[in-house]
Amino acid sequence: MRVKKKKEFSRLLKDGKEKNRVKESWIKAKFKRVILFAAIFAVLFPIVTAAGAYFFFTYNLPTVQALKNYSPGVVTLVYSQDDKVIGEFFIERRYTVPLSQIPPLLIQAFVAAEDAHFFEHKGIDYISIMRAAFKNIEHMEIVQGGSTITQQITKSLLLTPQKSFSRKIKEAILAHRIEKSLTKNEILNLYLNQIYLGHGAYGVEAAAKTYFGKTVKELNLAEIALIAGLPKAPATYSPFRYPDRAKSRQLYVLDRMVERGYITSEEAEKANKTVVRLMPHEGKVQIEAPYFTEHVRKYLMDKYGEEKLYRGGLKVYTTLNLSMQKAAEKACKQGIEEFEQREGQRKKGSPVQAALLCLDVHTGSVRAMVGGKDFSQNEFNRAIQSRRQPGSSFKPIVYAAALDKGFTPASLINDSPVFYSSGIRGEPWRPENYDGEYHGPTSLRKALTNSVNVVTVKILDRIGVNYVINYARNLGVQSPLSPDLTLALGSSGVSLLELVRAYAAFPSLGALMDPLFITKIVDRDGVILEQNRPRMFLVISPQTAYLMTSILQSVVEEGTGRKVSALHYPCAGKTGTTNEFRDAWFIGYTPDLIAGVWIGFDDRRPLGRGETGAQAASPIWLYFMQRVVEGTPMRFFSIPDGIVFMKVDARTGGPATSSTRDTVFELWAVPSVRS
Repeated sequence: MRVKKKKEFSRLLKDGKEKNRVKESWIKAKFKRVILFAAIFAVLFPIVTAAGAYFFFTYNLPTVQALKNYSPGVVTLVYSQDDKVIGEFFIERRYTVPLSQIPPLLIQAFVAAEDAHFFEHKGIDYISIMRAAFKNIEHMEIVQGGSTITQQITKSLLLTPQKSFSRKIKEAILAHRIEKSLTKNEILNLYLNQIYLGHGAYGVEAAAKTYFGKTVKELNLAEIALIAGLPKAPATYSPFRYPDRAKSRQLYVLDRMVERGYITSEEAEKANKTVVRLMPHEGKVQIEAPYFTEHVRKYLMDKYGEEKLYRGGLKVYTTLNLSMQKAAEKACKQGIEEFEQREGQRKKGSPVQAALLCLDVHTGSVRAMVGGKDFSQNEFNRAIQSRRQPGSSFKPIVYAAALDKGFTPASLINDSPVFYSSGIRGEPWRPENYDGEYHGPTSLRKALTNSVNVVTVKILDRIGVNYVINYARNLGVQSPLSPDLTLALGSSGVSLLELVRAYAAFPSLGALMDPLFITKIVDRDGVILEQNRPRMFLVISPQTAYLMTSILQSVVEEGTGRKVSALHYPCAGKTGTTNEFRDAWFIGYTPDLIAGVWIGFDDRRPLGRGETGAQAASPIWLYFMQRVVEGTPMRFFSIPDGIVFMKVDARTGGPATSSTRDTVFELWAVPSVRS
């Protein structure tokens, strides 16, 4: 019994040990599995986390492939007739320059100042990042950044400027991708043409023009170092506003260039001592001929749209002659000053305004245009947009129409009082001469020479108001014209451009010309978008045109336009004055150029007693033409076939006969060749 119990105990003991072994084995196996899973988790978790993070930060990231074909907005340039820049249109002032045309020193300056290890790293400079971090910790604020040039490109072209941890990670990823897709030179080319450098200048070429009025190829080392110091904070280091800060930053760039071995200490010292001459007016773009360039801008906007105009890098070649434009501006300024001296300071409110428009009589090309006293104060263009009564300067249109109706320069019209029961919109009207006197039978030539009102009204009455309106339309006048006899005295508002264009038919021997502002427009790739040539149409006979020139020469030689005879150069023209001296005009021309002048107030207040076209407007024309014709060879008006110089009966205005006692010489158009 005892033996049996002992065996049973031994068996139980053995079974317990076995169970313990099994249990221990199971625990060990389970522990190994836990360790294995933990190890696997420890390995996979960072990988999965990293992959997830990478997916999170790269999801919807912009592609860097677009940078290969990146085409930034470029300035549209407007050129004068002699290829001088007279205007620029842009949202971002940028001129793209190939890297091959950028001085190596400038490239080295930017690399030294912004990214010393640019040519070694792959988009991220970890050494610079750590150095910047230590500096920031040392100063307990952000005093230094670690962004590379490549990162700066991603920030300006591919990402928003928002500052955040996630954006910095995206920036690093994109920088690495850019380095894999583009060469270092391609990256530099993007950077130097894209970087903002203050005062509206984007890229190094714009900065060179803005700060120094030079191209980037013309910069010296001192100027290069100053520009290369700007990317960190263009506003803070502006040489216009903070010259001391800019100088300090310039010295920093020079020192960095010495450290990198790009220049010697002697070269840096010399550059440091070089006096840098900045452009005036804080680098603002200087617009020549502002009224003209604004007219061109509106045309470009209407035809090509905002994107093409402000970012398309168009090259717009115009007809404007810069020296003539400056002469026009000086002439208007002088005429306004003389008017203000005569009238004193009693004129309150808006300032007196003057406009001048000059065309080439052979092509219709606009050579000069002044639309007012000061474009910066008022952009309204009085040479084109304004409609003012022309007064007597409308009379040549009436007289030209009369010549085509059978009148001659010798035709006699009685200058005597006349009463029209329905002269003005059905109302009674008695026209009067400016001097209040009457001179009896007066030749057509003398009537226009002395601007005789009554004779002009009688001529209009004879040939018909509608005929003259149609004649004016034929000469390019599109403004509404009053269908009554006051039309003879210039009662209907017209633009200066319309009147100048109409007069241009006389020196051009009968041709109506389309005003030509733009000769050619080329896009940024050199493709010609439009090319314009002079357009001319024969609208009156050459004989009528020349007879008008001859009569208008008499106006200058002995009539209301005598002041401009001081030009001592062949010229013709006509003055114009409206009721109560509200508008003063002079339209005149030489064999090559025609120019019109208007002076008055925008609110139509009277200029003052005696401020006629002869007094207020013709001097401006004279000042302009004196500057324009100075030094040019003398030229005379062309005489067409069919014009003869013959004796005329002074009492009848007809051809003289053998019995004629009182004769004068006068020009005559031979009927057989008159078209």
